[in-house]
Amino acid sequence: MAMRNAYVDQFPAEAKVIKAAFWSSFLALAIGGLLGLVQALHRTDVVRFIDSADYYTVLTAHGVLLAITFTIFFLVGIFTWAVTTSLERGVVDTRFTWSWYAMMVVGTVLVGVTIFAGFLEDAPEILGAPLNADVLFTFYAPLQAHPFFYVGLVLFVVGSWLAGVDWFRTWWAWRGENPDERIPLPTFMVLTTTLFWYICTFGVALSILVFLLPWSLGIVDSVNPLLTRTLFWYFGHAVVYFWLMPAYMMWYIMLPKLSGGKLFSDPLARVVFVLFLLLSTPLGIHHQYLDPGIAEGYKFIAMTNTMFLLLPSLLTAFTVVASMEHGARQRGGEGYLGWLRALPWRDPVFTGMALAGLMFAAAGFSGMINAGMNINYLVHNTWWVVGHFHLTVGTAVALTFMAAAYWFIPQVTGKALWNRSVALGQVLLWFIGMTFMSNAMHRSGLFGMPRRTAEPQYSGFEFEPAAGTVGEINAQVALGAVILTVSLALFLLNMVLTSFNGSSDAIPDNTYAGTLSGPEDAPEILDNLKLWTAIAIVLVIFAYTLPVASIVENGGLFGPGIEGQQLTLVPDTATVLETVREVMP
Repeated sequence: MAMRNAYVDQFPAEAKVIKAAFWSSFLALAIGGLLGLVQALHRTDVVRFIDSADYYTVLTAHGVLLAITFTIFFLVGIFTWAVTTSLERGVVDTRFTWSWYAMMVVGTVLVGVTIFAGFLEDAPEILGAPLNADVLFTFYAPLQAHPFFYVGLVLFVVGSWLAGVDWFRTWWAWRGENPDERIPLPTFMVLTTTLFWYICTFGVALSILVFLLPWSLGIVDSVNPLLTRTLFWYFGHAVVYFWLMPAYMMWYIMLPKLSGGKLFSDPLARVVFVLFLLLSTPLGIHHQYLDPGIAEGYKFIAMTNTMFLLLPSLLTAFTVVASMEHGARQRGGEGYLGWLRALPWRDPVFTGMALAGLMFAAAGFSGMINAGMNINYLVHNTWWVVGHFHLTVGTAVALTFMAAAYWFIPQVTGKALWNRSVALGQVLLWFIGMTFMSNAMHRSGLFGMPRRTAEPQYSGFEFEPAAGTVGEINAQVALGAVILTVSLALFLLNMVLTSFNGSSDAIPDNTYAGTLSGPEDAPEILDNLKLWTAIAIVLVIFAYTLPVASIVENGGLFGPGIEGQQLTLVPDTATVLETVREVMP
């Protein structure tokens, strides 16, 4: 009988934590994905299961569960795997590992209970306020959530910080035994991503602990909305790369092996992650091009910083495709493009990741539109933006994670995948469904269809798309959402039935592919994490000191007093249009 080389055999204690993190991630994906279908059918007016007032509860839950809970729980699982396998040692203390996982779970439950209480007609009052959090994923002022929402977020983020401490402790223990060794590439990717996470979450931690939580508790009477918005986007765009960097890691260390070859360049991969550490945070103001309280010069600087961030993505595209080509040619592929046929397209892990990378290329083009100041004005706060981030987190990240799960779940359970054909069909369906939905979202954004609203069908106003009709575009969105839901159901079915499979010896080999250019070819300065962290902090200070100082000078640290302002989420559109007619000449 062949010997297994599953992760669970090498690191049984760590495998239990990783498995728990994965299932927490899948649960969030299941709930958030179902709510996404409800949103799509409601907005397109195909089938309405909820009142429009409840749409914002659904929207908040969908965003938080998928953009934060699903992604980060999966991330901490694969990062724990990457550190322990590349360093060939377990974590220092699994009790500490379980503690940060438990903290993240408690934070998630607290946030979830607060959000879903919004469905109750009479939400219970706790701490003098109704249990409610209809603040969307972008939870800045003037929308206010219950204090439990902010406490839950704090617990979740602190748990992720402690996970980073766990990975660093493991690396420090390894370095004490191997003082002259280069940091293995997977561990290098984990550590640089963790340092970047510490830097970018400083803004949201400051926003919650100093402003939003005291405001929700009544300790302060008001906050400066522009300041909390700026602090959120300091974190809010950077978090996109926190999701993407584990996907990048899997593209670098898994796709070459699945292709049958080697990673083209270990040094180039290290450069990419250093660039992400340096450039991902000082550009959040590009989400605020239409905010009147920020000078145009600061916005121009943010735009320039954002364009620089194209470099690591382009370097990744070159390195990963070159690695895949090398593998295909080892498998007998020939010709300029004929080698593509030699790739293992019947493998759901490879195909899912490759299609996710292809979608991310499309997301890069729409992202350049978002990043440009003058062009951004045309699509700001429209469905174009929603289409863009469904290509990034909804496909580049989500599809990569689901495809990787077909490899990881057998590793941490010791059980063979239930059905590879279903898995292959699932990743293809996700690609097709997202193609339909995101394409329609981008098109509708071009003619001004708004985002963040339950009722885009304004009375007395007709959207006029350049091609097709609004009805056709809505049908395309609804069709895409249904296909995605079917794909999600197949994924969850495969995961559940795999867990009920018996133990198997046919587990994929838990090793890495070799490299054509290894770490010995990389300058040692690339491993100087202190240097790159210091430069990253300096760049953040340069990018944000003057804009934040200007915001505080003009609006005060805690604002001019917004406690008396009312924000109606679901206005009567006829009343709004009548009001506009009265004030417009």
